[in-house]
This record gives sequence, C-alpha cells and structure tokens, in this order.
Amino acid sequence: MSEHNVDQTAEFTIIRIFDAPRELLWRAWTDPDEAARWWHPRGVRSPREHVAIDPRVGGTYSYLMINDEDGAEYPTSGTYLEVEEPKRLVFTWGNPEESVESAPRITVTLVEQGDKTEMTFHLVGIPGFKGDGNVYDGWNEAFDVFEESMTE
Repeated sequence: MSEHNVDQTAEFTIIRIFDAPRELLWRAWTDPDEAARWWHPRGVRSPREHVAIDPRVGGTYSYLMINDEDGAEYPTSGTYLEVEEPKRLVFTWGNPEESVESAPRITVTLVEQGDKTEMTFHLVGIPGFKGDGNVYDGWNEAFDVFEESMTE
C-alpha cells in the first residue's frame, strides 16, 4: 500500500491510561454501539444509525458527527489496514471522498497494565498539538467522553 501521498511529518500522539480492561477498549473501537457513544468531541454527537464498522483488514467504517448547536454534519470514514485483536488497529481516517493513499492514518495500540489499559493513539497526515482547537483537541476530548461513558 502506497503512503507517498500522506504527509509523514504532520503527526501527533496521544497516550492515555484508562481504568478498564483492554477488551473493553477494543470493543469501544470496533463495536458500532460502543463507538457511537464516544466517537465525537463534546457538543457533537454520532447517532448510532450513522455508525458502521467492519473491523477486518480491508474492511471499512463510517460515522457521521452532528454538531448539536448548528446541525452541521461531518461524515467520516476509513479503511482498516491492520487488525490485531485485541491490541492494535491501523486505519485511514478522513472524508469519505479521500483515497486510501492520501488519507491520514491512525494507529491505536492497547497495552495491558494490570487492570488498566494504556492506549497510544498516533495520527499521521495531520499536524496537531494540545490547544489547537482542531483535530488534536477533538480526539483528546473524545477520549474524555469515552472515559465518562464508561461510568454511565
């Protein structure tokens, strides 16, 4: 698979430790019922009827985020490039019209730490930093939403 169109210098990593078993985090990334609960930052929702996930190499996923304030819609989709249950996912992420070759890539690695799980989220193809008010902050907030959803 060619990566020549992806900007390898535009990247960021978020590492979080969740008080949850690795299998729960795996399901959060691969089960559409779970993903619909948190695949969005605050003020945005991902209605379950707009979340589809086929977590296998070559499989795809799609979801629609809807802004609660103005109703703006953000369709997002990608293709799974690597699936190593329950520890690693690699997939493209972006606009549904984007090609696999040019779409940003996300790698999610889940490592058990006793009864907790360390998640390393690495995105290549979009620059990001804490406080950017954009992709980095959106994902970081989505992880907060996930953490809050575990206690519901």
